[in-house]
Amino acid sequence: MTQALRVVVVDDQALVRAGLRMLLGAEEDIEIVGEAGDGEEGVAVVVDQRPDVVLMDIRMPVLDGVKATARITSMAELPTRVLVLTTFDTDEAVTQALRAGASGYVLKDTEPDDLIRAVHAVAAGDSVLSPRAMRRLLDALGPTATASASEQAPAPSDVAARGREAAISAGSSGESQAADLSYLTERELEVLTLIGEGLTNAEIAASLVVAESTAKTHVGRILMKLHARDRVQAVIIAHRAGLVN
Repeated sequence: MTQALRVVVVDDQALVRAGLRMLLGAEEDIEIVGEAGDGEEGVAVVVDQRPDVVLMDIRMPVLDGVKATARITSMAELPTRVLVLTTFDTDEAVTQALRAGASGYVLKDTEPDDLIRAVHAVAAGDSVLSPRAMRRLLDALGPTATASASEQAPAPSDVAARGREAAISAGSSGESQAADLSYLTERELEVLTLIGEGLTNAEIAASLVVAESTAKTHVGRILMKLHARDRVQAVIIAHRAGLVN
């Protein structure tokens, strides 16, 4: 039997914590191992319990969710990945949380099944952004995030050329992450495009008709070549390069 995912819930509203305990605790493969009502307490619980995932609110007393996320992600010895779950989807909230090291950002009006899938995805090493959070992120990045996108998404056969064109044009803008696209193979550019579209490793594997382990290997190499911390940064790079509409 697969070991259950260990989850900690950090939210200043007791009712929200209770609801999340009921929702996630009802899943056979998820175990709630702790909870906290503020960021300071949340960090302490995470250090003590070492969960796979922590659901983190943004606005809390004592220590807010962004600062708590930064503390958790700065501890390399912790296996914990942070999934922000909040009512706030402002540009500042999204970008600050991701810069602090959050692996996902979803809103509290997310459908229950989607939240459960998000927990699993983050635990598996994927990054998750709700559509509204992604829009906020791209808006915060400014026109450079989408200005180079064509009216239609590029066909796989055009991906390599598009990526290298983006790498050349990026040279004058100082975007070193985009310039690194010139080191990607054609297949890696295909995979980067799919990452930019929000696909998980399993979905990438299905799209390319390869094993999931192969897709995971491609993703790992892409992150390494791009010097990207996680898939969220890879998504941003893909959008800036015009690989994703």
